[in-house]
Amino acid sequence: MINYTLKCANDHRFDSWFQSADAFDKLKAAGMVTCAACGDASVEKAMMSPRVRPARTAAAATGPQETAPAESATASLSQPATEAQAALKKLRKQVEENSDYVGKDFAAQARAMHEGNTPERAIYGEAKLEDAKALVEDGVPVAPLPFNIGRKTN
Repeated sequence: MINYTLKCANDHRFDSWFQSADAFDKLKAAGMVTCAACGDASVEKAMMSPRVRPARTAAAATGPQETAPAESATASLSQPATEAQAALKKLRKQVEENSDYVGKDFAAQARAMHEGNTPERAIYGEAKLEDAKALVEDGVPVAPLPFNIGRKTN
């Protein structure tokens, strides 16, 4: 397996694994390699540094490697790495600020609002797959969120 950093014509960068360099060339020629952010099929290998590990004896002789301070690593992990991650972070913030979290009672609350038994308001929560399908089949306007809610329900 080989990991390539790829770049599309819109300058989006992303990583992808391929069985071999030949496999990448064949998939690219068939138009099956597309940008993960925009779907553009004009994808090229981007400049990347090789991942070379020192021999085991060399690594043991040098001892533990120096690492960057924890706060700089934490800061880089807390920031979105791509435009898509930034958009999801913004969407999540907007949903949480403008909607009420109703937890596992989502399906019942959504149905009650749809039937006029409860005043309408923006809500989000959790529903079993079969309950969500039943809501959709009954014409209740619901949509899955593209992120985990991450709330504790106990």
